[in-house]
Amino acid sequence: MNRILVVGQTPPPFHGQSIMIDLMLKGNYKDIKLYHVRMHFSRGMDDVGRFQPGKMLHLLAVIMKIIFYKFRYNIKVLYYPPAGPNKVPVLRDLIILFFTRFLFKRVIFHFHAGGVSTFYQQLPALLKWLYRRCYFEPDAALRLSEFNPEDGAFLKAKKEFIVPNGIADHAVGFKPKPPATAAGKSPCRILYVGALKETKGLMVLIEACGLLKERGLDFTLQAVGEFESIAFRIGVLLNVAQYYLDEMVEFPGVLTGDAKLQRYANADIFCYPTYFESETFGIALLEAMQFSLPVVATRWRGVQSVVRDGVTGFLVPIKDSAALADKLASLITNPGLRTEMSAKSREIFLREYTLEKFHENMEKVFLSVIPKE
Repeated sequence: MNRILVVGQTPPPFHGQSIMIDLMLKGNYKDIKLYHVRMHFSRGMDDVGRFQPGKMLHLLAVIMKIIFYKFRYNIKVLYYPPAGPNKVPVLRDLIILFFTRFLFKRVIFHFHAGGVSTFYQQLPALLKWLYRRCYFEPDAALRLSEFNPEDGAFLKAKKEFIVPNGIADHAVGFKPKPPATAAGKSPCRILYVGALKETKGLMVLIEACGLLKERGLDFTLQAVGEFESIAFRIGVLLNVAQYYLDEMVEFPGVLTGDAKLQRYANADIFCYPTYFESETFGIALLEAMQFSLPVVATRWRGVQSVVRDGVTGFLVPIKDSAALADKLASLITNPGLRTEMSAKSREIFLREYTLEKFHENMEKVFLSVIPKE
């Protein structure tokens, strides 16, 4: 059996990378066996990318576990998801890879977070040397979309692959929402799911909602997720009050399992106005598509390969609240268009983004990299 050591975060916290690594580990593969060293440097979204003394002990533990698994199970292939362009996680990667990468015959980098290639020029000479030693010339580099940064090319990967994410289909079994009604009959329910932070476009979305209210449109917004900080939460609530949206906007917090899925089942439109610096795909987009939701999102990195502009929803420029409001208004006032895009969303999800498809593609990548005996 071909063995691969997977080093990476699994939930909690709940974000795209941790969710996809967890789903990858649970796959039923014919010719490979995955072993896992879990990284859990962050307990919540407010811990991500921040230095804390306790993380140093965990860093040492991760390195020791990698070495143990390598020799205990004679594993020849290392799978590792590099950080995005953030100083603390990049330094963590460099330390881990410096002490472990040379032990393996093959190394696979999977860029769930994009943009580490843009960080190189910011480093001093010594760290540039360490960066080249640890990151350069992996045996394979995986991107989630052709629209994402070409990190693998910059790192001179020997092979490159594009493997979109895929998730299990949970929509079957949920009670379908009532058919779309004419504008003005009932509030149109807009949903956002993800980290509640500036670069995920939350402030832009609140401003767009203010513009929709000025037009007299009837809607509600539920923004599901964890605020990145108390200060940002206060800023968002102040904006909600400024636009008189208190009775139209709800923040349910972090939801998982059926509680989260029920929000998708109840929604009419999904909105994802991200310009997050490490964004590569957006798992929430697939969750929305499986529930047949039309999507309004930004023309930003891998989001562009998931949302088909004019077919399953609309793409708008980043940080453009007026354009976002226009496209949301188009869907709010046109239930027939919502119905048409809903059907296409579900159709494309089933064709391209199922969990089975993802596992199949990942096994092909793994088998192409495993060294020949």
